[in-house]
Amino acid sequence: MKFFKRWDEKIGRLPYVGRLWSYRWLGLPAVLALAVLLVSIGGLVHYSESPHFCKSCHIMDPYYKAWKTSKHNFVKCVECHYPPGAPQTLIWKKFQALSQVVKYVTRTYSSKPFAEIPNDSCLRSGCHSTRLLEGRIITERGVKFDHRPHLTEERKGRKLRCVSCHSQIVIGRHVEVTYDTCYLCHFKGMGKGRDLKPLGGCLGCHDLPTKAFQVGNMVYNHKDFVSRRGVSCQNCHLDVVYGEGKATEDRCFTCHNQPEKLARFGDIPFLHENHVTKHNVACFHCHQEIRHSLVAGENVKIANFDEPSPSSGTTVGHPPTLTFDCGYCHLDKHMGQLEMYSGKAASLGLPNMPSPMYLAEVDCIGCHYQKISGGVAEEFKGKTFKASFEACVKCHGPQFRGIMEETQLELETTLSKIAAKQHLVRAGLLSADLPVNERAAMQVLLAKARKWHDFVKYSKGEHNIYLASIALRKTDEALSRVAESAKISADDLSSLPLLNGSFCATMCHAKAGVRVPAPTVRHKGKTMPHLEHTQMLGGCVACHIIGPHKAVIFKGDGVCQGCHPK
Repeated sequence: MKFFKRWDEKIGRLPYVGRLWSYRWLGLPAVLALAVLLVSIGGLVHYSESPHFCKSCHIMDPYYKAWKTSKHNFVKCVECHYPPGAPQTLIWKKFQALSQVVKYVTRTYSSKPFAEIPNDSCLRSGCHSTRLLEGRIITERGVKFDHRPHLTEERKGRKLRCVSCHSQIVIGRHVEVTYDTCYLCHFKGMGKGRDLKPLGGCLGCHDLPTKAFQVGNMVYNHKDFVSRRGVSCQNCHLDVVYGEGKATEDRCFTCHNQPEKLARFGDIPFLHENHVTKHNVACFHCHQEIRHSLVAGENVKIANFDEPSPSSGTTVGHPPTLTFDCGYCHLDKHMGQLEMYSGKAASLGLPNMPSPMYLAEVDCIGCHYQKISGGVAEEFKGKTFKASFEACVKCHGPQFRGIMEETQLELETTLSKIAAKQHLVRAGLLSADLPVNERAAMQVLLAKARKWHDFVKYSKGEHNIYLASIALRKTDEALSRVAESAKISADDLSSLPLLNGSFCATMCHAKAGVRVPAPTVRHKGKTMPHLEHTQMLGGCVACHIIGPHKAVIFKGDGVCQGCHPK
């Protein structure tokens, strides 16, 4: 300290210029240090914009490799991930990048980093600035595509971005077309099998093949079938779409763990606005894959008639991949039986009344275990199993032997008589003198009666005798009402067990040893001759609501007052 003090006193006696010259040996290192610092910062900034700097973090290695082998390997990362704009935008992006470096150093980074690429980066001058002006182009897969409507208009209510279709990373590629997004948009919710109606139609994306194709020794041309004869593409190419593109909640956990965000899983507009529109998330990150492909069979050859010999075509594709799914033609088989068994027939105006065996989770094979022999033709006709009459005995004991035969006979008898009554009433209504409005109402009632009758007949009422009984009772009541309105003389079928509710007593309970109806019952402290009332009134439904198994509800004292006024 004394040295510097004496030095300052000595220098202080010199003129001003001399003092400056005397400090030159101290100022030069400072200037050099400042220059080195500025050059180093500039070099670091420049290096931080290099793809090699991105690669220095091991979590970026797969992204770097994908970029290195992609068509964009001559473009630096920042050219895409830093949007063109004002200096403050660039500074903000630099700050974000620096924060990622800090996270990496402090080991607080995510193993799956997500970086956005805005449209401005893709459409900037010198890159893809003319994409919106190109009109319809043909992709490398031969698909017709126009960028303008996809980027300037909403597609199915979604605002798309460049990276919606050009994903940020595909294995081995980087920011290249991901057809998964195209398939999601064009096929999701557009039907299945023969009902498939792709968005824009098949010819909206594909041109008809110009070459002929050969199957065996026959040669065909697409234009003959599609253009001239109007044959649909689906008539031949049915197995070309696989998957439904569902977005399952478990995929949210890949990026989110906040309960408040996960709670909005069902808010579809919110999800698309924040993921697709605002943050450029590729669709297939959330949605399951939909695959779309056509593989020609081993018997199909492409015949090029520009060549000397049409028969010299080359085999394309692999062995046939068609599933030959019978469900494409045989639709909704046994759905009526399931509806009857499960008791879920609200669409027909019937109560929800499952069969007791359905509630016990007895599967179809519980009764359908008897193999139908096809004889010598079995190897061609296949195998099927029908319900065995012994199924009741197997589960409920020998006292129930014959219950299924009796049930089917009772159903057949009741359905036959109701069908005859239905035919008579329908014919009578045609000639009846009724006002227009009343006739229309009676026709609606007849249509309902026909549905209830057919439901029991074709869905096999034995699958759920309780629901079948209600459907048949409603059918008969509807027919009787129409007959009364149109003054048609029709049979009274109310004495049939399935219509008057006595089927429980006459069929099941008698075999099980249950005395129903009991000779007498107690009601409000009085003994009532139950059996006598049953015989006199012609069945249980006069006083009771017959529901599912063991659910017999008394209608109330108002029923009694009809015969026994106070």
